[in-house]
Amino acid sequence: MEVITAVGIDVSKGRSTVATMRPGGEVVTIPYDVEHSADELQKLVRVLTALDGGVRIVMEHTGAYYLPVATVLLEAGLFVSVVHAKLIHDFGNNSIWRGKTDKKDAVKIANYALTNWTSLPQFHQQENTRQEIKKLNRQLSLYTKMEVALKNNLIALLDQSFPGVNKVFPPAAKANGHEKWIDFAERFWHRDCVCGVSRSAFSESYRKWCKKTNSLWSADKVDKVYDHARVQVATFPKNDTTKLIVTQAVSQLNSLLETVFTIQNEMNRLASSLPEYETVLAMPGVGKILAPQLVAEIGDVARFHSKRALTAFAGLDSPPYQSGQFESKERKISKRGSPHLRRALFRVMTMLLLNQPEDDEVYQFMCKKRAEGKHYYVYMTAGSNKFLRRYYGKVRECLLEQTATITVDEPNHAS
Repeated sequence: MEVITAVGIDVSKGRSTVATMRPGGEVVTIPYDVEHSADELQKLVRVLTALDGGVRIVMEHTGAYYLPVATVLLEAGLFVSVVHAKLIHDFGNNSIWRGKTDKKDAVKIANYALTNWTSLPQFHQQENTRQEIKKLNRQLSLYTKMEVALKNNLIALLDQSFPGVNKVFPPAAKANGHEKWIDFAERFWHRDCVCGVSRSAFSESYRKWCKKTNSLWSADKVDKVYDHARVQVATFPKNDTTKLIVTQAVSQLNSLLETVFTIQNEMNRLASSLPEYETVLAMPGVGKILAPQLVAEIGDVARFHSKRALTAFAGLDSPPYQSGQFESKERKISKRGSPHLRRALFRVMTMLLLNQPEDDEVYQFMCKKRAEGKHYYVYMTAGSNKFLRRYYGKVRECLLEQTATITVDEPNHAS
């Protein structure tokens, strides 16, 4: 009978604790620490490859801290399984003593590996393109939050120097990621910059500004802005201090918008090289901004064995709740999946409601739920679930067709 050895690794930032166990509670090695340096990890590889019989290594999915360890061990040809931290947390809690140390956690992970030996999923790294898109999407998420904060800050300042100017211009972004109302606020940062001169003088100044910034000029817009400025009340005086505050806020926001624009373009460029990109882009509600985000967060659909597995990955599944004769009919989604994917799906649903594609099944489904009187979040979540299932089917079909085409086109070298 083959000897089996389970290796539990409790991963933390820059260091991990390793415990090696065999069935029956046999301790092969007392838990010890390993630094995440090249030399230390290679020493760990030599120790693990020297073990007899079958060896399986398990670690928790903890941010990006596990990646250096998992990568080195995979390259050495070892079996590595990365599991959800919730599974480890809920495993073997048969003690009322709540002590916690890295060594105890490593032993617990090793015992988890022994108990679930035959069902441990093997860890596979995603291809470099998908990893790069995912990294960019994480940065985009951070910068988008900063963008909202900086826009709110600028609007709050303009409410005291030029109230409502952000509503005079459409919110569409220009070729460099800027928005016209933001650039306008940098030049005309106070209402008196507009209505403090004659209408013709402002018209000429606005025309020169439009030419300088490659913006559209129209006489109607001149009248609209001028009339708007005349009826506003500014609480900030028109002086150098107000100008400094507003223009600096504009400068910071524009710099961030350029960064966001650059990241979105790079994500789109990378995503366009993936086989499912055109299929995802053609789905209603999805554009060149949301398509790379969906591709980044979902990854290769081939790693999901069914549509249900994908919806569970997104945290959109509704686990059953039943006890005795009671069975809940209204269940909440688990939210145990990717919040980044749920956020992207929510934005897709928002675009569907805005564009109203009458021939789209997901939009029709949301309209049906809304007509039934369902709450906003209920029909948005239901629509996200249905969209994700259709995504799985369409992308999987696309990948199978491309695989079949490649197989047919391959030359026959048997002769």
